[in-house]
Amino acid sequence: MEETLWKSIQRLKELQPSFVSVTYGADGSTRERTHAVVERIVNETNLTAAPHLTCVGASRGEIDDIARDYWDMGIRHIVALRGDPPDHDAGYTPHPDGYAYASDLVAGLKNVADFDISVAAYPEVHPEAKSPLADLENLKRKVDAGASRAITQFFFDVDIFLRFRDLAAAAGIETHLVPGILPITRFGQLQKFAARCGASVPDWLGERFAGLDDDTETRMMIAANVAIEQVRKLQTEGVDEFHFYTLNRSELTVAICHALGVRPAAAAA
Repeated sequence: MEETLWKSIQRLKELQPSFVSVTYGADGSTRERTHAVVERIVNETNLTAAPHLTCVGASRGEIDDIARDYWDMGIRHIVALRGDPPDHDAGYTPHPDGYAYASDLVAGLKNVADFDISVAAYPEVHPEAKSPLADLENLKRKVDAGASRAITQFFFDVDIFLRFRDLAAAAGIETHLVPGILPITRFGQLQKFAARCGASVPDWLGERFAGLDDDTETRMMIAANVAIEQVRKLQTEGVDEFHFYTLNRSELTVAICHALGVRPAAAAA
């Protein structure tokens, strides 16, 4: 998987993205591997790396030290997240000496250095939020603490994002809302992701992928088509930034970007 990841980075860097985010495991379990990948991106490419930092399983001092190490490494962009507990059924309990929530983490990172910080947003409401209003209030706290942009959880109904954008504006949230686009590699895997994060999977999407479990080639073509349609609809609504969840692979994202006119400089010329 590490070899696949690095091949993907090599291919996607030709598209000159604004930044490339590098995730933790949900409970911070892949922290060392995240650091290693980030360091290699910094040392061997011209990409802007944006490592994830979460509140889970670390004290404020430990997180501040990681942030300082990143700054010294040349990292200026961080994706700040609360993170999920190791056992999803146990519920989230803040570290006794740590940052309790993402808004606290954003404020703490800003105290360490003037990072460019991205945070998460949930067009269909975070599954643990008490209400849609409470979820918006939480997003506003993150933005007010110093976040530069909010990257959304994936969604497939464009109207869901547009309604969320209107609600965020009405709530006084003045920041870039970047839609998260998930090219579908395997429909069963998508359903598991969606169930975990509270995202809806429209019936029409299931129909498009019906019967393709063993037909990888057709499935990839359908997946690219779905994402291209989604991005083009969002573009007609004035959206011009997109965050692709690549799942460490490049093929679908490269195909989608090519169709949308985002291509390597040499090929475009």
